[in-house]
Amino acid sequence: MRTLAEAHVVSTAPPSAFFSRWGDMATWPEWNADLDWVQLDGPFVSGATGRLKPTGGPKVRFVVERLDPEREFVDVSRLVGARLTFAHLVERLPDEGCRVDVTVTIAGPLAWLWTKILGKGIAESVQPDLIRLAAVAEQDVRADMKA
Repeated sequence: MRTLAEAHVVSTAPPSAFFSRWGDMATWPEWNADLDWVQLDGPFVSGATGRLKPTGGPKVRFVVERLDPEREFVDVSRLVGARLTFAHLVERLPDEGCRVDVTVTIAGPLAWLWTKILGKGIAESVQPDLIRLAAVAEQDVRADMKA
């Protein structure tokens, strides 16, 4: 298994705000600049499947491999000869908010090839995407407070 990217952000939003956004996959393109669309086949639970369309790339099937609400979310995209894993770990902070860590790994017999194709783009986009997600989650919390 090879690590392609790691990203971290500290946010004033609670973990639930991040999981709300991750669970609403149709909105992922609002904060993930690399996606045209994402569709989840059913509820946001461990074992759920879906499809996503990267900008400029083919449709990809994925599975929600692990989901521990307000703690961990792991999704795995199935590539030919490889598995691309996005692991999201959320830690509640003592005062308020949380820290979010994202690690992207790839494994499989063709991981070397997919690393050449996708590696640089993923490495460059994971941190900015996470920063945008934190901004959206914080905006959601502010909007809820006003309502």
